Amino acid sequence: MSLALPSRSPVLDRLRRRFARWPWATLAEMAARAGYAARGAVYLSIGAIGLMAAADLTPHAEGALGALEAWGEWPPGVALLWLTGLGLYGFAGWRALQALFDPDGLGRSPKALACRAGQAVSGAVHAGLAISVFGLLDAIEDLHEADDRESTRAAVGKALELPAGELLVMAVGLFIVGVAAGNILRAVFDHFGRGLKGDAGTRRLAGWLGRLGYLARGLAFLPGGVFLVLAGWRARTAEVRGLGATLDALENQPLGNPALALLALGLMAFGGFALMEAWRRPIRTERAIRG
Repeated sequence: MSLALPSRSPVLDRLRRRFARWPWATLAEMAARAGYAARGAVYLSIGAIGLMAAADLTPHAEGALGALEAWGEWPPGVALLWLTGLGLYGFAGWRALQALFDPDGLGRSPKALACRAGQAVSGAVHAGLAISVFGLLDAIEDLHEADDRESTRAAVGKALELPAGELLVMAVGLFIVGVAAGNILRAVFDHFGRGLKGDAGTRRLAGWLGRLGYLARGLAFLPGGVFLVLAGWRARTAEVRGLGATLDALENQPLGNPALALLALGLMAFGGFALMEAWRRPIRTERAIRG
């Protein structure tokens, strides 16, 4: 009588084969997938807090840093901050590989170069967020000293003091407006589930999550960019609003709570799509890393 041994997991078999052939590329792929998961967790948190604010269960909606600060209020949150910070560094590294080595095979057309430039900026933004996460860990007892709006105003105030600072602030605002518009256009024209692995139902779900998420992300970022342009034009930091302050202002408008709830659900959809990318997106790091 013999006992049948359980078969090994196909995922583990795949990783073993990839490690044998491309060890560094496999590590980079794992970092990229952790990065997509961390990005998803951040947006799920922003959306969840926004949803709670719309239901009057918490005083204010929050941006990315505010949502991460909330994690520090409960013991497992510190461990999650560590994992998220490392994941965001992984995502920033993956964006750098995408921008420099084009593992997705986008090419060198004007559209492809614009997309790769956007990936480079996305990498820089997520690296900055990762640095901020570890800054929170270094000062976990002082999490409530500065909110999203005040930290943004302070940064813009410093920029306005520079030579041609007004033009710099306006340029950043216009860039954010362009990013927001790009997200909205992607929501209309892109097919988000097409490049993911899985059956038709999985890709359809990912497509809807991506479409709703990018639309909400664009609508959430658009006012902040406009306020930055106005701040540079009028050289006043009082008009500056970060993501959390923008969501907070939406709540105070007529029908603000239902609108905030819909936008929060959209941001949670973006987080859900990022988690699906972490699991289902083909990530061909071996095209950029040989080893």
